[in-house]
Amino acid sequence: MAYTVGQVARIAGVTVRTLHHYDEIGLLSPSGRTTAGYRRYGDADLERLQLVLYYRELGFPLEEITAIIDDPAADPAAHLRRQHELLTARVKRLQEMVTAIEFAMEASKLNIQLTPQERFEVFGDVNPEEHEAEAERRWGDTDAYRESNRRVASYSKDDWLRHKAENEDWGRRIVALMASGAPADGPEARELAEEHRQIISRWFYECSYEVHTGLADMYVADERFTAYYEKIVPGLTAYLNEAIHANAISRA
Repeated sequence: MAYTVGQVARIAGVTVRTLHHYDEIGLLSPSGRTTAGYRRYGDADLERLQLVLYYRELGFPLEEITAIIDDPAADPAAHLRRQHELLTARVKRLQEMVTAIEFAMEASKLNIQLTPQERFEVFGDVNPEEHEAEAERRWGDTDAYRESNRRVASYSKDDWLRHKAENEDWGRRIVALMASGAPADGPEARELAEEHRQIISRWFYECSYEVHTGLADMYVADERFTAYYEKIVPGLTAYLNEAIHANAISRA
């Protein structure tokens, strides 16, 4: 069957302008044209569009989606397996977020002030208070430690929820980038490493490139940090370490 661009837009839930853009960049070009030059899409075009929308939903840039779909070594079954793995991991993480947010909403509804323990139940199973004494011993005399304490003391529950959402969004995108096979020292990974540094600076303390690379090395050297990132996805610790170092070098 042949479909007009308007019909495809309605079927896929995208705009006609989006389909025109996909055609212009070579991501999805219609297999046919009318004698008047109007686009006509076939069933194979719709199957390709479905793949495009799957990968776009997972956060892949359009340029990478083109490379992934056009990879001659990949078959449709491989695409489905890969999407299933990525979506399963995302669903698990989103469910954890939903549970945490529901807990916070219930506490707010009852006008209950969350305790520090409950606060970190909301924001993950890594409780900084477990390592408070060690952190003070190692960094207590630094400006960064004092600045971080000053900021954190003023954060409300909503502030922490915003931080969690921002951090989770960043984590989803770097996991998707690593899964795509993009190199850790490539431009996309370096950009996400820079975003990681800026999140730290925005929420806790001014994180210089020197401090950031030091943190990256600690993630690899300290098994507690390694376990945190490996729990998200195996190999993420080393990937992030390399991306952070590459970003610092590129901006020197």
